Amino acid sequence: MKTENATPTDTVGGTGNGPPAPPDRNHDRARRAGRADLVAAAAGVLLVTAAVVVGHVIQNRDGSLRAQWPPLLASWDPHLGPGTPAALIMAVLVVAHGPALAARLPWRGLLAAAWAGSTAWVFSMALIDGWHRGIAKRLTTKHEYLRVIDRFEDIPATLRDFTNHIVIGEPGNWPAHIAGHPPGATLTFVWLDRIGLGGGAWAAVFCVVVGSSGVLAALITVRVLAGERLARRAAPFLVLAPAAVWAGVSADGYFAAVAAWSVALLALAATRRVRFPAVAAVGGGLLFGWTCYLSYGLGLMAAVLLAVAVLARTARPVPLFLLGALVAPVAFTLAGFNWWTAYHLLVERYYQGAGGVRPYGYWVWANLACATLAAGLAAVAGLRRSAVAAPGAVRALRGGPPAASPEGRLALLVLAALAALLAADLSGMSKAETERIWQPFLLWLLPATALLPRRGVRWWLAASAIPALLINHLLWTGW
Repeated sequence: MKTENATPTDTVGGTGNGPPAPPDRNHDRARRAGRADLVAAAAGVLLVTAAVVVGHVIQNRDGSLRAQWPPLLASWDPHLGPGTPAALIMAVLVVAHGPALAARLPWRGLLAAAWAGSTAWVFSMALIDGWHRGIAKRLTTKHEYLRVIDRFEDIPATLRDFTNHIVIGEPGNWPAHIAGHPPGATLTFVWLDRIGLGGGAWAAVFCVVVGSSGVLAALITVRVLAGERLARRAAPFLVLAPAAVWAGVSADGYFAAVAAWSVALLALAATRRVRFPAVAAVGGGLLFGWTCYLSYGLGLMAAVLLAVAVLARTARPVPLFLLGALVAPVAFTLAGFNWWTAYHLLVERYYQGAGGVRPYGYWVWANLACATLAAGLAAVAGLRRSAVAAPGAVRALRGGPPAASPEGRLALLVLAALAALLAADLSGMSKAETERIWQPFLLWLLPATALLPRRGVRWWLAASAIPALLINHLLWTGW
């Protein structure tokens, strides 16, 4: 695909619609936009600061937050580890050379480099805590999936009986993460064990390698919907995502990648940018159906999928997508697992535990502070630009001139993910731990960084990497 030429957004931070402004006006608008970006980032810093200060007051007063270092589920633990040099080198390399490489590499080379870079970044961050504590043991703790592998010896029987062990008080109730997710999450690790890849180390490697592929899905989606130029601009920020602190190692990184590939395949099918669009549509549906059986809350990814269909201005792949999406629900239902029954029991379980103690009035906004830390300040500034670009894009999609700019289309995709995140927040089913749980949504906020001007891009990359490095070296996150 031919790389697009620069648009007025490069200098003014606008939507790219309408005739170019005079040079002096462009310069003034660019300066105002730059200042607004800094104000947005400062607001993010203030939000995090308020969440830390207020959170410590509440936690010290009555312990109701159930988080030792609010708003993060973490504890104070300054430390270095074998991953420290690698993480610092990765950060320096991406900040110094990432934007130039992203602009210059052939497209397939960029995809390969982005996957490799993201994988290296996540592994190096995890290794700051050491191999055993940071990787091999992460998915074997008392709350995790690998603790119940032996209870899935007879998979059909276990699925039929799955809902009987969700609520606390029932005999043999599931550990927290198994009870908190549909059985597709646990089955993933059961099947890994069945093929000889059992144990915490293999599970961790699987989650990191597969989870990092979500970067590719996001880049492909941005390219087909908003153009290669913006995808290339977003690439370094996707590689150096602060969410790596929690992606290494948690199953939520794997969930994020499955959801992301569902979006990417629908985008390829809708834009007919793939040889067999029908196969891509069905494949995207299969992955979305599986996504809904990995985590109850990921049905909200439908907002991003809807945005893809709207931006592509076609419903052609939707029937095939829905056909694929029915496979997992039908299979699990026939196997004896009822998703809706399980979800209602999960709500009961959630309020039996920390969810019933943690105050909604704090977490409903402190969750957003967690999201700010996991997405980074560059994404916050990009969201501001997305909000500015969105109205013009909406008018264009409704048929008014001029046509929606690439920036406007990207803005709508990003804001759809933000809407899904806010819905999860308001539901009250995500009080704390959202720096980990919301990774499938946070991945789609990062492309907003492509809307930032090229001048200063390295400063924005540093603003993403440095807080992540500090968090991983100063706190024990448990993930």
